[in-house]
Amino acid sequence: MADDADLTLLLDQAARGDAAAGARFFRATYDELRRMAQRQLRGEHGGHLLQATALVNEAWLRLWPGQPSWDNRRHFFGAAARSMRQVLIDQARRRDAAKRGAGADHVSLAGVDEAQGDSDVDLLQLDRLLDRLEALNPRFPRLVELRVFAGLGVPECADLLDVSPATVKRDWAFVRSWLQDALDGGA
Repeated sequence: MADDADLTLLLDQAARGDAAAGARFFRATYDELRRMAQRQLRGEHGGHLLQATALVNEAWLRLWPGQPSWDNRRHFFGAAARSMRQVLIDQARRRDAAKRGAGADHVSLAGVDEAQGDSDVDLLQLDRLLDRLEALNPRFPRLVELRVFAGLGVPECADLLDVSPATVKRDWAFVRSWLQDALDGGA
């Protein structure tokens, strides 16, 4: 994958209307986006209709409606994780509406860290909890998006959130505990 400076230059050129730079940016980031999508879909449970390529393409269409508005690689990949989350949530909502709740999509937290208790989380419930987490600290839902939806590890999250790995570990420990408590009916 291209380095940060190359991607930032391509973003700048695309923001100034250079469509070819936008296409080069997509090619330069596609493999990483596809890996993010594959990690996310591995955490999904049965019956998921999306393939990694379809998830990347749908997320890309939401990310790049015209001219980009990201400052750098870090900003873009954070937005990509949010976009993939939204694609999966929208799909879960459509499926939930069609089946009136039967067969709602679930996401697993087990692949992220050592799970405690039941690691299967209803995707729509997780989305509601992330909205509540944002009131505590706007970084918390971004961390969940990067860990759960993008499948990134501590070093990558630290880089994308511009914090230390120790901060990511502390935040993740709190977030996992808070989510588990909320899922158990405590929060």
